[in-house]
Amino acid sequence: MPQMAPLSWLNLFIYFILVFIMFNTMNYFSLMYMNKSEKQKKSIKTLSWKW
Repeated sequence: MPQMAPLSWLNLFIYFILVFIMFNTMNYFSLMYMNKSEKQKKSIKTLSWKW
């Protein structure tokens, strides 16, 4: 590819690796995980049977 001759292949590789790492970290930290205490809050409904 003669149009890429002035670029250093090592610099190009490092650039793509850094973009890949930044993309993965942004995806990882953009998610909001629920706490365990919020997951365990279940409403227990007790039914009083009147027969």
